[in-house]
Amino acid sequence: MTMHSAQLMDIFLLPGEYFVGDAGFQIRTVLGSCVSITLWHPRVRIGGMCHFLLPTRGSASTASKELDGHYGDEALELMFRDLRAHGVEPRQCEAKIFGGGHMFPGRMRVDGSHVGRRNGEAARELLAKHGLPVVTESLFGVGHRQIIFDVSKGDVWARQVKLSLHEVAAEMDAQGKLT
Repeated sequence: MTMHSAQLMDIFLLPGEYFVGDAGFQIRTVLGSCVSITLWHPRVRIGGMCHFLLPTRGSASTASKELDGHYGDEALELMFRDLRAHGVEPRQCEAKIFGGGHMFPGRMRVDGSHVGRRNGEAARELLAKHGLPVVTESLFGVGHRQIIFDVSKGDVWARQVKLSLHEVAAEMDAQGKLT
């Protein structure tokens, strides 16, 4: 830990959570098939991060429900709301996307997709729909990621941790592929 990071308040996001704050914060999370979007305004050094599980609620109407950070489209709206409350127009932010890992390599849909890939593609589409440029991304692959977002600088560190041989063997055994 650097001297700088020791001065930042540390926020850890669980699935379905988001946080928007100023340069006094560092936001962390661990992602498997989930995805995090970070938004950061370089001039005012305010940013946010969400940790969503699924792209959308699907056909369920949100008209009578509160926004829910478990869904990518709603998590992004929640971050937009908080950014505006801090005086930041979301379209002036830089966006970064992380996660979408394939946690069960032996399980794949007929079309070859998995929930992590669908989450990552949804994040790209959501940001494009809102006119937000993605300046970097670390998406897909096998295993989980550890994410740290330093709001004071806009830096995001991502460390991808691949599944161990033991985890892969257990997955294959559970599917009857090992004898």
